[in-house]
Amino acid sequence: MVQLYTEDTYKVPDEPFFGYLRGPYTYHELSDIDNYAFNLGVEVIPCIQTLGHLGQILQWPRFAHVRDTSEVLLSKFDETYDVTAPFRSKRIHIGMDEAHGVGEGRFREFYGHEEGTKIFVDHLKRVTDICRTMDLKPMIWSDMLFCLAAKNNALHAYYDQNNTAASEHVIDCLPPDLELVFWNYYHTDPEIYAKKLQQHRELGCANPWMAGGAWTWNRLWCSLPFTLESNQASLTVSKRANGGVDHYMLTIWGDEGNECDFFSALPALVFVAHHGYTPAERIDHSFMTHSFASICGGHFDDWVHASKLDEAPPPIHNPSGAPGPDARMLLPPNLSKWLLWEDPFLSFMSPQYTGFDLEDHYQKLSSHLFRAAGQRQRYPLNLRLQLPARLAQVLAHKCHLRERMVYAYRCGNLYQLYELVSTRLEPLIRHTRMLWQYHRALWMYMYKPYGWEVVELRYGGLLTRMQTMRDRIMRYVECQSSKIAGNQQQQQQQQQSQHNAASGFPLPYADSIPEFEEDLQAVYEHAGTMLLLDYGRVTTPSRLG
Repeated sequence: MVQLYTEDTYKVPDEPFFGYLRGPYTYHELSDIDNYAFNLGVEVIPCIQTLGHLGQILQWPRFAHVRDTSEVLLSKFDETYDVTAPFRSKRIHIGMDEAHGVGEGRFREFYGHEEGTKIFVDHLKRVTDICRTMDLKPMIWSDMLFCLAAKNNALHAYYDQNNTAASEHVIDCLPPDLELVFWNYYHTDPEIYAKKLQQHRELGCANPWMAGGAWTWNRLWCSLPFTLESNQASLTVSKRANGGVDHYMLTIWGDEGNECDFFSALPALVFVAHHGYTPAERIDHSFMTHSFASICGGHFDDWVHASKLDEAPPPIHNPSGAPGPDARMLLPPNLSKWLLWEDPFLSFMSPQYTGFDLEDHYQKLSSHLFRAAGQRQRYPLNLRLQLPARLAQVLAHKCHLRERMVYAYRCGNLYQLYELVSTRLEPLIRHTRMLWQYHRALWMYMYKPYGWEVVELRYGGLLTRMQTMRDRIMRYVECQSSKIAGNQQQQQQQQQSQHNAASGFPLPYADSIPEFEEDLQAVYEHAGTMLLLDYGRVTTPSRLG
């Protein structure tokens, strides 16, 4: 089976702002997907949202009347309750996850204060009643039951081994035909999964689903090593004769821009599929890699190797004595993403990788991946390794760049500054442009054009900042060189040319580069490169908006 996740990306009759300018699936497109899958023996299950995660829709004035908070629907309100689906399957995933703040917005203005769990369960009952009238069998993500019980929206509340949602009120009110889906992408200890699955059974769900994650979100390439390790733990429990599950699914999300090539999750899909055909805890790695080559046309180890984009090499020295990550709940870092998008001139995240030789790391990685991508006859799918190869090529030029330029600037070494511009910054601009163009071609090949503007605006901002950085440094070098030479005529000509051709205003900062006079601080002390960060956090130290 495949669950097709949508929030607003499907058309609703007479609702033009539902999926507005987002390329929503039409009824006929969804029907085509269902028919295609049916002919392969695959069940397509619609996976929608019926409470939270609806900020994309609720931003429009058209839907202000059904808004509780900016992300959550207004329960109890009659117009909230409409459902549609053009699929053969009688199963439907109605979401209900991460509906934080339920009942705390406009709901309280209309209906007064009610306990969050009661609001949630009442809303759930009403939605499942609609499903029942349409002969649909619903399932939900289970996190809110646990978070509301703990009165804590943090994920730790969901995974807390001592936090159970099995109160008498919840057990009595949960619809008997409702299936719960336990999603956990973060742990490598099988017993954490085992205990939580048992807590789901205590809620009255005799056969919960288990959902692992292929770490495609908030990055440009799937974090395959951690994906395999965390799913190994959850699959180990799921396959147990006692305490296991019948239904296991691997989720693939596109949070934070959908920058990732979803095909990079294929090794994880093959890994999970192989687990489905053996009762053993471990699968035959050699057989799996041969299967990946035969079915997908790619070299398994090369695809996993591409995940080194987000894995820094061991530090040259580690003066901080930074402790290792907490093994109980791990967030695989997205080093390549925040290195790519951080402002090149300010480079305020660079203290995080002091002591690491990332330049050598990314040069070697880029060379390896370009070679692997060239094996088209034997491994045709390896061609897609061009995305991580081009990204590594960009990062090899970008990392440590400000650090070297600041050193040259403060030493007054104009020649070295000029060399860094010509041998590092200008190639960086060129390779970034090539990465953008390749990424754009990949997107247009796979998807509708809608949504690409989110990623392209990031590339546009990055390239513009690189060009500004190049122009400012070169102007500084030229001005300082003419002063040293004592050429008054050249200085006069230069002063006359120090006007912006577009505006006519004089261009300041010919005598200094203020950005290079700032000493940078480590934003996340002791964390090093083990960080998972969003675009908005790394693009500028100034708050966006």
